Amino acid sequence: MPFPPRHSAAVAGVILPAAVAPAAWAQALVAPETLPHDLSPLGMFRQADIVVQAVMLGLAFASVVTWTVLVVKLIEFAQASATLRRGAGRIEAADTLRAALAEAGGSGADARMLRAAARELNRSAGGARLGVGERVASHLAQVQARAARQMGRGTGLLATIGATAPFVGLFGTVWGIMNSFIGISRAQTTNLAVVAP
Repeated sequence: MPFPPRHSAAVAGVILPAAVAPAAWAQALVAPETLPHDLSPLGMFRQADIVVQAVMLGLAFASVVTWTVLVVKLIEFAQASATLRRGAGRIEAADTLRAALAEAGGSGADARMLRAAARELNRSAGGARLGVGERVASHLAQVQARAARQMGRGTGLLATIGATAPFVGLFGTVWGIMNSFIGISRAQTTNLAVVAP
């Protein structure tokens, strides 16, 4: 749309004389060589500041670590559940503690519990049997706590990532917005090509 003759036009804070054609005033505002042409996510990543790139790479790495821990923990929980189901079936099928201990074998939590119970019964064989149940329960609680600690490995890393990632992302966002404002002030336009990187 042409400007009326003998008037000047103010576009984005720049006053252009009436003699400038509409196509020419668009080019006069921003030099085409200063605008990025690749607005794909990879292109915007390449055009971003080094700080923003570092934040994005750090968050991508944290995401990969989080998904890796998730997959490993799902596999560990599935294996532990299957082992405990098999061990519970063997213990229920056995008539005595000795028979259950002979069938258990291995180093699973069920085998450790059976060995702890057998050791405590052997220690109490010659004396009074008073309090054997409490001592066996105490040993079983220790075995259970050890198994829980083993299953909980890696979750501290998830807690650290979950607590810090939002703030790291916010820092990258603020830094990117600051760079966008600097680009807007240099280019004197709010074009998407200026703001996007």
